[in-house]
Amino acid sequence: MPKFSFIYRLSFFCIHLIKKINPNKHIFTPTLSFSISTIVKRSPDVTKVWGRKSEQLLRIDDHDFTMRPGFGGPAVPVGVDVQVESLDAISEVDMDFTMTLYLRHYWKDERLSFKSNTNQSMTFDGRLVKKIWVPDMFFVHSKKSFTHDTTKDNVMLRVYPDGKVLYSLRVTVTAMCSMDLSRFPLDTQTCSLEIESYAYTDDDLMLYWKEGNRSLNTDERISLSQFLIQEFHTTTKLAFYSSTGWYNRLYINFTLRRHIFFFLLQTYFPATLMVMLSWVSFWIDRRAVPARVPLGITTVLTMSTIITGVNASMPRVSYIKAVDIYLWVSFVFVFLSVIEYAAVNYLSTLQERKERKLREKLPCTCGMAHPGLMSASYSEEDVNTTGNYGMPEENGVRRERILAELVMENDQVTGHVGSRAYSNVWIDTHAIDKYSRVIFPGSYILFNIIYWTIYS
Repeated sequence: MPKFSFIYRLSFFCIHLIKKINPNKHIFTPTLSFSISTIVKRSPDVTKVWGRKSEQLLRIDDHDFTMRPGFGGPAVPVGVDVQVESLDAISEVDMDFTMTLYLRHYWKDERLSFKSNTNQSMTFDGRLVKKIWVPDMFFVHSKKSFTHDTTKDNVMLRVYPDGKVLYSLRVTVTAMCSMDLSRFPLDTQTCSLEIESYAYTDDDLMLYWKEGNRSLNTDERISLSQFLIQEFHTTTKLAFYSSTGWYNRLYINFTLRRHIFFFLLQTYFPATLMVMLSWVSFWIDRRAVPARVPLGITTVLTMSTIITGVNASMPRVSYIKAVDIYLWVSFVFVFLSVIEYAAVNYLSTLQERKERKLREKLPCTCGMAHPGLMSASYSEEDVNTTGNYGMPEENGVRRERILAELVMENDQVTGHVGSRAYSNVWIDTHAIDKYSRVIFPGSYILFNIIYWTIYS
């Protein structure tokens, strides 16, 4: 504006000066006026001119595009095909998945037909979409979705001379997937993305897959860290709403199988090693309390940590998962190993009391060859000292025998005072550890065979 104002003032000054010099001649005035009008006049908006031409060619202003094609007649058929670009995330906690796809619609609207000598289609961006009728598709059970807009809205409209229309857009959608985690992490999940018209029932709009299963195409590079994508397929059903009626609904179904190797390394192997570590206490001397008790408590606490870590990343479902069965059975085995030592220690205490009472019944124990033999430590004496210490196995269990040398005041057989006799005391407290060395590993191996047979 300052530029035009300066030129205008300068031209006005020149005209005034010419009139003052030669008031009878006006030869310069028309030319100067024409120059001024040419300078002030703006150039036309070319984009608006071309926009008007396309709208005039399609006769958009001659029709009411708020109504569907063929309103009042049969349902307009709308074919759909989908190109899945990526499957971004699967969440067990939120029970949903995120998918990016190209959604394409095909229908015929004779109101958009135009004359063309070359029979070529015309392609438009998203600006024309707002001025014509397009199907009102939405994703059932979606939590959020959006159309990509970088660098422009990812929308394409292609119109053919006979009125056929192709409408394509690039969408990312997060939708619900109801998962059954009873076999987790050895599970297989099937999720569906459902497409449906929001306003038009099957009387007004017939939604169908354009070429059946071939209407669904996927990128071969699609992969997930925790899942193996087994298959994609399509289905079509009718959905009924009591207040509005029946609607055509299209399904994109895909099956996912979870990779087990990650959970083997992070959950199953550590739990199995903790159970095996708890068995080490069966080979430790039962008198080594500081060794056996901390070992049992450490394995119990470690199993508790593993269980807590697994459940922290899982939804709070009301049923038992496969991993819960394995971890809790392993926890029970570790806990029972602690209880086993408690039983061994208790039975050892009972044996000590019995032998103390036996010593109290003896007339004299001052002549014992080995005073520490009957102590609470139950130490094993040398074979040469105790005589026949090693006894043969009875009923498959080797027993320990303590030979107590007793000094009798009166020998009823020989009649000599001070003669020595021998009494055998049998101790079976080691039997629990011996049985446990076989029962615990055998039971756990049997459990693993049954578990992996059922869930594999």
